[in-house]
Amino acid sequence: MNNTKKLLESIIEGMTEKKAERIVKVNFAEIENTITDFFIICEATTDKQVKAISDSIEEIVFKKTKEKPLNVEGKDNSEWIILDYFDIIVHVFKKDFRELYNLEDLWADAQITKIDIKYSSLDN
Repeated sequence: MNNTKKLLESIIEGMTEKKAERIVKVNFAEIENTITDFFIICEATTDKQVKAISDSIEEIVFKKTKEKPLNVEGKDNSEWIILDYFDIIVHVFKKDFRELYNLEDLWADAQITKIDIKYSSLDN
């Protein structure tokens, strides 16, 4: 498995571990002059959940790939946390901030894939 695919899977696993909602992958690989190959975007309802998702991503990515983000922004207020893994930039939004910034619409020329995750009511 190539490193980018393993990193993508680990990021999504970190998101789902803390019940992130509305996960999407934005693929920039075929677009010239972009800052990264992928955005992975998700949301949560509270600032505590945003931070928990971000922490889970960092923990699982490191455990599975030994990679750490080059930079992390937004942990102070936990309304929009950005984890920069160079080829992949992760955005963990509080729901109202995601609606305000609407990144998916800014990149309409990129391929956007919804990640379908079903959470059972029995999950803790």
